Amino acid sequence: MKNVAILGFGVVGSGVAEVLSMNSDKIRRHVGDEVKIKYILDLRDFPGSPFESLVTHDADQVFGDPEVSVIVETIGGARIAYEYTKRALSSGKSVVTSNKELVATHGPELMELAKQNGCIYLYEAAVGGGIPIIRPLHRCLAANKVVRIAGIVNGTTNYILTNMRDNGVSYDEALKQAQANGYAEQNPTADVEGIDAQRKLSILSSIALDGKYVSPEEIDTTGISSVTLDDIKFAGRLGCKIKLLAVLDNSDDGKPSVYVAPHFVRATSVLYPVEDVFNAIVVEGNALGESMFYGQGAGKLPTASAVVGDILEAVLPVDAIAYAHNWAVSGSERVTLPYADAVSSIVIWAPGSVDSLAAAVLASGSQAEVETVLDSSDVSAVFVRGIRNGDVDAIASSIPGAKWMHMYE
Repeated sequence: MKNVAILGFGVVGSGVAEVLSMNSDKIRRHVGDEVKIKYILDLRDFPGSPFESLVTHDADQVFGDPEVSVIVETIGGARIAYEYTKRALSSGKSVVTSNKELVATHGPELMELAKQNGCIYLYEAAVGGGIPIIRPLHRCLAANKVVRIAGIVNGTTNYILTNMRDNGVSYDEALKQAQANGYAEQNPTADVEGIDAQRKLSILSSIALDGKYVSPEEIDTTGISSVTLDDIKFAGRLGCKIKLLAVLDNSDDGKPSVYVAPHFVRATSVLYPVEDVFNAIVVEGNALGESMFYGQGAGKLPTASAVVGDILEAVLPVDAIAYAHNWAVSGSERVTLPYADAVSSIVIWAPGSVDSLAAAVLASGSQAEVETVLDSSDVSAVFVRGIRNGDVDAIASSIPGAKWMHMYE
């Protein structure tokens, strides 16, 4: 029998218990043994829950029990969860988690601690909820150089942008509706300002770059709070939708670039039809080409599905897990290019003639390609490919009424 303990019995933790219970026969056949919940550690009691007899308030009971081999951390945050995770790994108990903040912030330390104590730290559910992406990057795409990752990795912002476009509501109204429907927290900052996506991109990039740890602090991040209904409508005039994308560009021989920002997404893109709370992550490998991972990026059972998948890995001998490697911290040296030095594709639009827009780009000394995408009486727009990010704001500020946004190709 394999005994596990769940830390935190909220939405995800209770979902893990449900999945282990409802699929117990399949799990037994897969593992070759019964996987049983021995403890649920929480400050609260849960009268009426089918799992109420498993609840304990005593952390020492959980961590001191030699029969518990796997800890499921679904507390969230990077304080108590961090201390409990270190305690579990230090005692040789493997840990699986859905906590992207903890993985992105302390991943290298926790992976090293697991290695030192002969156990494993797994985090499939930390990115994309129920979408399998961590394990495929580690295993299925291991023969590829990852050239690019571009993903809609936050369901809250995708829901808000979809609602603004489909129903013609303002950002503030769309946010209120997201909160009323349970898709946004009462304090939505981590979602709408791109911090959640930043953490997830840190994790994906660290794997894609063969274990070179990309700290969240390296990732320039812009959220959606400044996106207006006029921006949404203008994107529609170009045949585009606005999506918040997390991007890793590793296409050159130099350092890769990473950033989170709103993008115009063309109708020809596989990301264009991804709506509401759904997530989608496009991975381009130098051998595979493009592949997209799509599904529910949050929710009780979808996220629990990914957590339980990690549990089934964690009960195996550690040396049987081929992708159990650490992330290397490079000290003070950046793994990625500073955002200002990286090159992007953008759209600039403003009132006035399209010639003045093109002239402003060319006057900056940029070697970027400039293409007219709209030339009308009220507004003009140019598509600029290969422009240095650090030059964009200066160009836009030289044009009265100009705005700009990244373009995903």
